[in-house]
Amino acid sequence: MSLMESYDLEREEKMRDSLLATSDDCNASPVRFRRLKSFLANVRIVVFETKLFVLFPAIPMAFVAHCYRFGRPWIFALSLIGLAPLAERLSFLTEQIAYFTGPTVGGLVNATCGNATELIIAMFALHKRKIHVLKYSLLGSIISNLLLVLGSSLLCGGIANLNKEQKFDHKQADANTLLLLLGLLCQIAPLLFNLHSMGSPTSEGTSVLQLSRTCCIVMLIAYVAYLFFQLKTHAQPFGSDEDQDDDDGELDKETASIGVWSAFIWLCVMTIIISVLSEYVVGTIEEASKTWGLSVSFMSIIMLPIVGNAAEHAGAVIFAFKNKLDISLGVALGSASQIMMFVVPLCVITAWIMGIQMTLDFGLLESGCLAFSIFITAFTLQDGSSHYLKGVILVLAYVAIGACFFVQHVPFDE
Repeated sequence: MSLMESYDLEREEKMRDSLLATSDDCNASPVRFRRLKSFLANVRIVVFETKLFVLFPAIPMAFVAHCYRFGRPWIFALSLIGLAPLAERLSFLTEQIAYFTGPTVGGLVNATCGNATELIIAMFALHKRKIHVLKYSLLGSIISNLLLVLGSSLLCGGIANLNKEQKFDHKQADANTLLLLLGLLCQIAPLLFNLHSMGSPTSEGTSVLQLSRTCCIVMLIAYVAYLFFQLKTHAQPFGSDEDQDDDDGELDKETASIGVWSAFIWLCVMTIIISVLSEYVVGTIEEASKTWGLSVSFMSIIMLPIVGNAAEHAGAVIFAFKNKLDISLGVALGSASQIMMFVVPLCVITAWIMGIQMTLDFGLLESGCLAFSIFITAFTLQDGSSHYLKGVILVLAYVAIGACFFVQHVPFDE
């Protein structure tokens, strides 16, 4: 072979390799472009398709305030604002996962993640030995769901449907009310025991602690039975007629907005961010209380639950506007029952494992407010119908309880 022919052959091989490389790049380019497009679409759906997206800038601002050691009240305020859209998006992502897992597993996912914000805040408060913040935040979440969320739903639904008689299936309300009453009994028993044993302080602490842990086990067993009742044996009474009509007439609209793995990844990311902000909130609440002149009890019982229940509040009111009270009741009462019967006893048992002495004695004033909240809610829902006056009463009851803790200033040395 001549030198010229060898040179031509080598040039042809280089040209062939160049064409193959270009072809590979062209094939890889659309794949990368599709991935980028899918990622941007997920960002648009998860971040921007919520009315609370305007609050997302508070999240990086809270990180900056913490890193550069701004005033602790600023860190608390920015973290609290940033938790609101995260709590709402967490609820959205659990709904997306439920589309792929089926109703039973989806219900369990929602039951586990529905109050994730409150649970994370409670766990950080427990880790920092701030038992009073933990108790107050959980107590406030229950009262907020029963009075503020449910009351706002009944009020807005009654005003939006003045010419219609709003009715709901009282079976769902009855089941949740019974669960709440059992939780109230378990929660108030250590308080009554404390009041009864004031004359014998030697055995009081150990006995109350043992009683609290026993009651927590009872509450968890009752909650597991409730889940089995709701999701398995009596699933039909917990499904509203509106849901069935929607399933029959608009089945094609009931599809997931993002894929299951995308939803799971976003769920993990949101949970991590919520964990960081929750740590900021728990670590700065006392300083913010002193700076703003507000009691820790008011900030924990009123302010924290309003942020944590943002998703439930918005969803329940929207469904009430559409005259779907069964769904609104499921959101408000279901969340309150979950915190009372699952989150509270879980925190006590976790403290038991960590060697922390945490009881179910929330205090006389706090337990009294909780009891009246459950009783007034039970009487409001007993006849299976609703009007705006019932919503007004519940909201005003919440205002009265909020005023009670607003004027309370108790120093904590825990």
